[in-house]
Amino acid sequence: MTTRIYLDHAATTPLLPAARDAMADGFARWANPSSPHAEGRGAKAALEAARGQVAAAYGWAGEALFTSGASESLAIALTRSAVERRLASAVEHDAVLRAAYDIALVKVGADGLVDGDALDDAMAGDGRAVVAIQWANSETGVRQPIMALAEQIHAAGHLLLVDAAQMPAGVDRDVARHADFVALSAHKRGGPIGVGALLVRDLATLDPTGGQERGYRPGTENMPAILGYAAALAEPEDVAHYAELRRYLDDAMTSLGGEPVLSGALRHPAIGSYRSPGVAATTQLIRLDMGGIAVSAGSACASGSMKPSHVLTAMGWDQQASQEVVRVSFGRSTTQADLDAFLTVWREIAAGRARAA
Repeated sequence: MTTRIYLDHAATTPLLPAARDAMADGFARWANPSSPHAEGRGAKAALEAARGQVAAAYGWAGEALFTSGASESLAIALTRSAVERRLASAVEHDAVLRAAYDIALVKVGADGLVDGDALDDAMAGDGRAVVAIQWANSETGVRQPIMALAEQIHAAGHLLLVDAAQMPAGVDRDVARHADFVALSAHKRGGPIGVGALLVRDLATLDPTGGQERGYRPGTENMPAILGYAAALAEPEDVAHYAELRRYLDDAMTSLGGEPVLSGALRHPAIGSYRSPGVAATTQLIRLDMGGIAVSAGSACASGSMKPSHVLTAMGWDQQASQEVVRVSFGRSTTQADLDAFLTVWREIAAGRARAA
């Protein structure tokens, strides 16, 4: 059987052995962390240790609330922050756009970056707002200038929510220094599916609900998953290696007639998006999958849709071009040999396009 090559780590990445071991320990600590007896206190101590580890991994000095994942974290910050309005960049993840019916979108430029003048205009209305800005786009990899945007948002008296689901631990301390809320996901960092965190600078900016998690998320904590998450973040990611792989793939795709999306922009080192003019992304995905290569078209939540990418549309792409883009994303196990295998299959797709023309 041919070994398959997985290049869709931005959707989810394999569970790390350290996370699996930590989860096994968590299942052995079966007591409820809210119980006052010795067993409960032991579980509580493990939970709080993991809380500190997650916060420390991101250089965070505020509170860390555990959730079911980044989507829930985003929804909590957007719907329960002490504000009257919600704003978001037009290229945010679908989880942001679904979280509240009244979110006002801020336009971006052709480079995918938030338009500063448009942001000022959106913030000029009455009432305090929470503004959702992603650390890096899950489709294009484009990174937003968080520090500059935070200064602009705070100067106008508003709060900044950063969607950092795609952000490796320890890579950008500007987020920890300047965000008011940060949404995190475990399964994109080698932890288990179904757990994440919301980092909160000041709990007074968030409406409580009672129950667990400092009174901000009711329900017994998923301690095994939380311990697995903390263990995963303790395993470093070689971000420099990711960047080398993406440069290699950018150059190779360009030489084969592919078009890297925004190759000159500041991008997530592990995400590359590429257009094949004249070949639908669905055709590319099918051919690559048949060749043993797993990639995607846009974010995992929208990759099965036939609709044009709202991200590329917001950047000014037309419908046809936006439906010819595939995303390749790397993880800890990705090698140059994996990319070479991808390129071999993609070259065959491109050759078929040329023959058809």
